[in-house]
Amino acid sequence: MTTDDSRFTPGGAQPAYGGSPNQIPAMPGAAPQAPAPAAPEQPLATSQARDKLTQLRGEIAKAVVGQDAAVTGLVIGLLTGGHVLLEGVPGVAKTLLVRSLAASLDLEMTRVQFTPDLMPGDVTGSLIYDANSAKFDFRPGPVFTNLLLADEINRTPPKTQASLLEAMEERQVSTDGVTRPLPDPFMVIATQNPVEYEGTYPLPEAQLDRFALKLVLPLPERSEEIEVLRRHSGAFNPRDLSSVGVRPVANAADLAEARAEVAQVQVHPEVLGYVVDIARATRTSPSLSLGVSPRGATMLLATARAWAWLSGRMYVTPDDVKALAVPTLRHRIQLRPEAELEGVTPEGVLGTVLNSVPVPR
Repeated sequence: MTTDDSRFTPGGAQPAYGGSPNQIPAMPGAAPQAPAPAAPEQPLATSQARDKLTQLRGEIAKAVVGQDAAVTGLVIGLLTGGHVLLEGVPGVAKTLLVRSLAASLDLEMTRVQFTPDLMPGDVTGSLIYDANSAKFDFRPGPVFTNLLLADEINRTPPKTQASLLEAMEERQVSTDGVTRPLPDPFMVIATQNPVEYEGTYPLPEAQLDRFALKLVLPLPERSEEIEVLRRHSGAFNPRDLSSVGVRPVANAADLAEARAEVAQVQVHPEVLGYVVDIARATRTSPSLSLGVSPRGATMLLATARAWAWLSGRMYVTPDDVKALAVPTLRHRIQLRPEAELEGVTPEGVLGTVLNSVPVPR
């Protein structure tokens, strides 16, 4: 089903992205993993901030082979001020991807290995007694950073997982009655292993809903894996990103400018209704015991606006919504036990929903 973009365009018809709704497309200028946009009838909106963020893919590719869709998802997370959950088997460059992103954006990054004995104060910070001054001083935890990599977040108990809730939602940490703001930008990028659940603590639905996107990192294609081995057989050192030429191409000021421009992206009332109809359809699906909340619908709108801006448009089309629906909503729905036994997947349910909800024309 196609849509007439002139219905949603302030200044005339322009083509929308027409890729698969099951995967975030690569950023403009990247080697596409999905069909690329058609040639525009009018010049796309120019933006220095967009040009700089588009260069991220090239910098990250110096260290990470492939994973273009994950790079796009992380950039969209930064543009929306949201957080991202990365899921993939060990060894698909989840940590290297985040380190490369931080280096390309000139942002501070902290990694925390979540373990069963990790305490909330180990993440947020704690009061330490100073014998010289005879008083307690606050020692900031690793959460006081720009990019927090919460590695294997499902291996720590719920009380430690919950210590991130205030930081993720309010961008602050409260300790001993004192509220301390976090740096701006602030983003939590959490990872989890999808094949090993023994001794883990699955994230509750209330905390999963705090993540803007859930990105699944696939195993590389054969040609990509050969390139990985070729690099490692040479002088590539994943612990020293500067040795492979990764350099900052944008900074926090560029990101703030980009967010301001994303906030100006226009949304037609019918597109707003389309987002709401998708969310409401999940709540009545016979395969689901939990549908998408209003927060999920709000985040779907935010990610669609960010993708429209990355694509060079200042308006959102239904195709933008469809392109981001699965990564934005897959972790916000819960399957019924009988549906799981039948092999139903969240992605499959969302695909059925997208096919059943009428698209504005």
